[in-house]
Amino acid sequence: MTPRPDFYRFHNGEKAELPFDDHEYEARLSALRGRMADAGVEAAVFTSMHNIAYYSGFLYCAFGRPYGLVVTPTESVTISAGIDAGQPWRRCYGDNLTYTDWQRDNFWRAVQSVTGTGRHCGYEGDHMTIAARDLFSAILAPSDVTDLASIAMAQRMRKSKAEIALIRAGAAVADVGGYAIHDAATAGAREIDVAMAGRDAMEKEIAKRFPDAEYRDTWVWFQSGINTDGAHNPVTGRKLKAGDILSLNAFPMISGYYTALERTMFVETVDDASLKIWAANVAAHELGMSLLKPGISCAEVTAKINDFFAAQDLLQYRTFGYGHSFGLLSHYYGREAGLELREDIDTVLEPGMVISMEPMLTIPWGQPGAGGYREHDILIITDDDAENITGYPYGPGFNVVG
Repeated sequence: MTPRPDFYRFHNGEKAELPFDDHEYEARLSALRGRMADAGVEAAVFTSMHNIAYYSGFLYCAFGRPYGLVVTPTESVTISAGIDAGQPWRRCYGDNLTYTDWQRDNFWRAVQSVTGTGRHCGYEGDHMTIAARDLFSAILAPSDVTDLASIAMAQRMRKSKAEIALIRAGAAVADVGGYAIHDAATAGAREIDVAMAGRDAMEKEIAKRFPDAEYRDTWVWFQSGINTDGAHNPVTGRKLKAGDILSLNAFPMISGYYTALERTMFVETVDDASLKIWAANVAAHELGMSLLKPGISCAEVTAKINDFFAAQDLLQYRTFGYGHSFGLLSHYYGREAGLELREDIDTVLEPGMVISMEPMLTIPWGQPGAGGYREHDILIITDDDAENITGYPYGPGFNVVG
């Protein structure tokens, strides 16, 4: 009987068109290798969806299996499970190894075939589990280790022109979803029906704009009434009623790149108490967008919006930070935590960064104006200002629907 291999190359078919051209991936890898050299790292082992996709273009679907990308001074190799056959090779920049499940830990044997043993290895400290770290240490036997998570995050925070073009397209797709949701949101409609209208419109628009892409993960959270109190509350079958507060959340996903449109809405009428809260949140939103310029820190932006809400006696109703970076992220992977509008983030905004402004107030149920109010625009930091790439209107002039 022929021995079964621990891993092998299954280069099935031809390379597919990736989200970016070869020059983009080479530029990313070159910058990474420079940072690796500065840290003395001889081989980097990435295991997260966002970093593997960022450096190779391949966005994996784990289903409980490990996936990886190994970068050395001369190689870039994705490591994928046999269940995916040749798709990871077709959809990655560089080489690919397929590991088998005929014995345990073949993933790490495939990794070791690229890294070798006894080398200074990099890893992602914010992603690798304790169990994976034990195998990393036992099978690779590194001479030294360096956590590359913050280094990779810092690189991802500063977008290339190609990334900005993709994010700009994503914002336009989100607008398409927003208008579809606006038209579908009427008294008697269920949250799920409105959400499906927005999702379908966005997926069709993505397919039109990116005919060679893979399509997955685009979604809508459309919330009504008390369901608006949290930003990430899932869709239900609740039927909309006149006077309901609504939260529109449209999230197109293009090759792992997330964009978003979020708006406060009401069905048919708005009571005076709700209108007052809504107006205050819109004013905070406009103030926040005016502050997003190169040279200001995330903490400084946050403090100024906090002061505004405190003057309105509304700061106690704020539920989270005022915005975050955009790029390779989604609701189940990725986060550029160094570029969030929070009190504890001192990152200074620079040209090429992309960040949202999204103040939210949640008034507890039973109080006047109860519900969650949130507006969300995406801005590109330019040399001396910021460009808002969200086109869908905010405020009561357009978003009282039905």
